[in-house]
Amino acid sequence: MRAEKSLGQNFLLDQNITDKIVRLSTVSFANLSGITAIEIGPGPGGLTRSLLGSSATKVIAIEFDARAVTAITDLQKNYGDRLEIIHGDALHIDISTIAPAPRAIIANLPYNISVILLAKWLELIRKDKNAITFMALMFQKEVADRILAAEGSKTYGRISVMAQWLCTTKRLFDLPPSAFTPPPKIKSSVVQFIPRKMDQEAPPFHIMEKILAAAFQQRRKMIRSSLSEFASAMEHAGTDQKKRAEDLTVSDFVKIAQSVVLINSRADS
Repeated sequence: MRAEKSLGQNFLLDQNITDKIVRLSTVSFANLSGITAIEIGPGPGGLTRSLLGSSATKVIAIEFDARAVTAITDLQKNYGDRLEIIHGDALHIDISTIAPAPRAIIANLPYNISVILLAKWLELIRKDKNAITFMALMFQKEVADRILAAEGSKTYGRISVMAQWLCTTKRLFDLPPSAFTPPPKIKSSVVQFIPRKMDQEAPPFHIMEKILAAAFQQRRKMIRSSLSEFASAMEHAGTDQKKRAEDLTVSDFVKIAQSVVLINSRADS
């Protein structure tokens, strides 16, 4: 089975590496016992085999490419109902509807849709903290660097804030291009996400998203300009409006969003 560049495919076939992903992804948990493991883009099934070799109660593989569906169907002969294969587009599948909680997403994501998928799952986590127990996801290293970036960094942006607001994030390990077939041009990284407990004052996802979009669209401008729409909220939150978006902490953005909610609620009452 040949990897298709248009689908963002780079296959990971080394069982030692796929076993390592499964093993390290559960570092904060005893094991996968009682958990449904959801995999996106299994390809020929390298990581799928490691997941099936774990204590996961069930493995659900979501695959867009019909060739890969055919390639991993043979695994069902050995694992039966413990492996479910869904031929579909993960962008349009609500993972909360395909299996009961607890669920974990462990995947070597198609690189061309990895950030879109992450944002989709982060929104789900904000709606329901029990929707996903944890995620262990492989990205291009430069994308992982953006996700994990701290304020003040040139790579700090919307996805950094969203991921770190909603989850405890940790880089598990990096992989060289030679680990894949075909080898990509850059390194890859596996990142673990463990959902945080949100307090009652936590702002809605869509308000944070709107603020971050405005802030980082003009990241070199002072936020008094890029976030002029939210001037009252920034004043209420005590935000230093001479700063740029990349200099605000996750907590700073949360305070602005909380102030937006408060001001809107007063206006509606």
